[in-house]
Amino acid sequence: MSTRKKIGEFRYFNNKTVFTLVVCCCIGGWVYRDEIGLTGANYASKRTMIKAAKLIEKELGESYVSFDEENIEAHGHFEWSTSNTAVRPVAIVTPRTTDEVSRIAKICHEYRVPMIPFGAGSSVEGNSSAPFSGICIDLSLMNQIVKFHPDDMDVVVEAGVNWVDLNNKIKDSGLFLPLDPSPSAHIGGMVATNCSGTNAMRYGTMKDWVVNLTVVLADGRIIKTRHRPRKTSAGYNLTTLFVGSEGTLGIITEATLKLAIIPQDFSVAIATFPTIKDAATATSKMMREGVPLAAVELMDEVQMKLINQNGGAGGKMWVECPTLFLKFSGTKRNISESIARVKAISKSHGGMSFDSASDEKSMANLWAARKEALYANLAARPEGTQIWSTDVAVPLSRMAEIIALSKQESSSLGLSSSVLGHVGDGNFHQIVMYNPDKPEEAAAVKKCVHNMMTRAIGMEGTVSGEHGIGIGKKDCLLEELGPTTIGVMKALKKSLDPRWLMNPGKVFDEQS
Repeated sequence: MSTRKKIGEFRYFNNKTVFTLVVCCCIGGWVYRDEIGLTGANYASKRTMIKAAKLIEKELGESYVSFDEENIEAHGHFEWSTSNTAVRPVAIVTPRTTDEVSRIAKICHEYRVPMIPFGAGSSVEGNSSAPFSGICIDLSLMNQIVKFHPDDMDVVVEAGVNWVDLNNKIKDSGLFLPLDPSPSAHIGGMVATNCSGTNAMRYGTMKDWVVNLTVVLADGRIIKTRHRPRKTSAGYNLTTLFVGSEGTLGIITEATLKLAIIPQDFSVAIATFPTIKDAATATSKMMREGVPLAAVELMDEVQMKLINQNGGAGGKMWVECPTLFLKFSGTKRNISESIARVKAISKSHGGMSFDSASDEKSMANLWAARKEALYANLAARPEGTQIWSTDVAVPLSRMAEIIALSKQESSSLGLSSSVLGHVGDGNFHQIVMYNPDKPEEAAAVKKCVHNMMTRAIGMEGTVSGEHGIGIGKKDCLLEELGPTTIGVMKALKKSLDPRWLMNPGKVFDEQS
C-alpha cells in the first residue's frame, strides 16, 4: 500500500507517478481538487527530475541551477493570477544563451522532464505554473539587444528583454515598440501569449510586430522561423505558429521585431458617464465617425472607487463614475481636432465631465488611475479572498451589450465586482473578489463566469482576448472552437513535442 503525502507532492502507486493537484477552473476561477495519474505522458519521477537538474548543473555550472525553496515558490505561485496549482517545479534554471537552452532541453527530453518557460511571471491564467512539476527555465538573464537596425525599423532581442527598457534604450532613434502590456513584461512572454494592452486599438497585437523567432524545440533542436524581410511568402508561416502558443510548442529565445515611428505629439483625456452602456455606446460612435484614437480604455464606477480607497492616483481623487481614458497621437492640429470631436460625442451620449492634457506630467497624472487599476484591486483585497480576473472579446457592435449584461449579473453576486475594458478593440476584463473557502461564493462566481464566457461565444467572440488560455480556460477553449479544431492543434503539438514536455497542462490536455 502507498502512503499519501501532502498536496502537490508525489507519491507512488502501482509504478505510476500520481500527485494531487489543485486546479483553477476556467468557469469561475474557483479552486477544486482532483487527482491525476500521469500515465499518458509518462513523465519522470520527482527523483529523476532532480537527477536531470543535477546533470544540467554539471553541464552549465552551479550558478545556473537553483533548488532554493523561496525561489521555486516565486516561480510557481502568482498572487495576481486567476489560476494556480499547488505543485512546484523541482528546480529553476537560468540560461544565458540559446545554446544553453538547447542543452537544457536535450537533458529534459532524454529524462522526460517537463519544461516550463518563465519570463516576468506577470501572466494571469497560470501560464507559467507547473502542474506536472518539472524544471522551470527562467529566461530573464537573456536580456540583450542583439542587433538594432534603425534604417530597417527593426530590432533583434533576446527573450528576457523588458519592453519598457527596450523603448528607453532606442527612443533617441525616434522608434519604439508600440505594445503596452504590463510594464514588467518580457518579450518572450509577450510573444508566447500574443499580448496587446492599451495601444492595441491603433497598433494591433504582438503578432503584428514579430518578423521572426528563434525557438528551441522539445528535443533541443534550434530553428529560426524565417529571415528578416518585412514580407515573405516562402513556406509555412512558422512565426505565427509560435506566437500565442504559450510555450507549448517550443521555447522562444530570440525575436526580430518591427518598430514604429514615435508620433510627433501625444495627448490624453478622460470622460465620465452615468452608466457603462453610455460610455461604451459613445466609444462605438467615436470609432464609427473615424476619430483617430490611439487608445480607449474603460473603468467602471467600482474600479474608480477602489482607486480612491487606495489614496487616489496622479495626485487627485476621482469621480466614482464609469470613466473613459483616451489617448491621441499625431500632429498638434490633428490632436486638437480629435479632442474636440470626442468631447462633443461624449456630451451627446450623456457625458458628465471631460478633461484633457498635453504636457508630459499632466498626461501621466490624468492616465494614472488606469495604470494603477490592478494594484488598487490587490490593495483592496480582503484577507482570505482571491481575485479572479480574466477577459473576453467580442465584435465591436456587441461590446456595450456584453459589458452591460455581464456587469448586471456580477453585481447581483453580493461580492466586489468591477469592469475594466480595452473597449476600442472589443476586449474587456471583469474582476471579482471572492472567498474560495465559501462554497456559496465559489458557486456564484462559477455561474457568473460561465455565463460570461458562453455569452461571448454566442456573440461570435472569444474567451480570451489577450491573456491566453493557460490552465484556467482549457474547457472554455474547447467550447469556443470545438473538438475538431482542437484536434488539429493537438496534431501540431504532437508533431513538435511527442513526449508532451513543453509547458504541459496549458491550452489543452493530452488526453482531453
